[in-house]
Amino acid sequence: MPEHQLDDRSVLGRALLILESFGVEDQAVGLSELTRRTGLPKATVHRMCRDLTAARLLSSAPEGYRLGRGLFELGMRAATERTLLEVAVPFLQDLFTRTSETVHFGVRDGDEVVYISKIGGHRQARAPSRIGGRMPLYCTAIGKALLAHSGPETIDRILAGPLTRRTPRTVVAPGLLRAQLTQVVERGLAYEYEESATGIVCVAAPVLSADDRPLAAISVTGPVARFNPETHAASVHAAAAGVASILARRAERL
Repeated sequence: MPEHQLDDRSVLGRALLILESFGVEDQAVGLSELTRRTGLPKATVHRMCRDLTAARLLSSAPEGYRLGRGLFELGMRAATERTLLEVAVPFLQDLFTRTSETVHFGVRDGDEVVYISKIGGHRQARAPSRIGGRMPLYCTAIGKALLAHSGPETIDRILAGPLTRRTPRTVVAPGLLRAQLTQVVERGLAYEYEESATGIVCVAAPVLSADDRPLAAISVTGPVARFNPETHAASVHAAAAGVASILARRAERL
């Protein structure tokens, strides 16, 4: 078993298995369904749900269990993401004011983007993203902005596949995707044209450290019928550069 993989026979491994069995759309999940999803004995699930509820990581309702508020509070204590958000939020809000379109802020985790902020108005595009959600790096603008600066070993591994075609326009040809990533580095911008979901287009820019490591990325997304990503490229690039500049100044004071 790899060192980074939890043993689901341990108490911690079983607790995590239960927590991760909750889906995005779940409101409450009953004991029998949690037992089915985890494959653990029902008595074990019942005992662990009771302990997780006492720890406020789950909450109990007549219809089943929900993820608890304690998880949210713990997540907001994550130092790196909290610092990034503190710096980025004013720039994200300004970008939303300028564009009136959906603004995303994400970080790389493994081979995926994790969205840690999303601002959208009443007419926001029907994007599949959500705060705390994940998307592949290779088919989103924000993901390509991060991937392009992630180093040759990471790029080679992801381009070696599999590259799942999410829409008819998803770029799954390794050579073409590599050329796009080269352009991202040259231009400081990444684009998506209906590659992660039909009907949306996007422009993104990376937030880079002083040594060009990708700390995060910012994007603006809109519906293909009315949104021209090139029109807002300069604003997205300026927002990412602004966040990077403040983070660099903070790092110098440490």
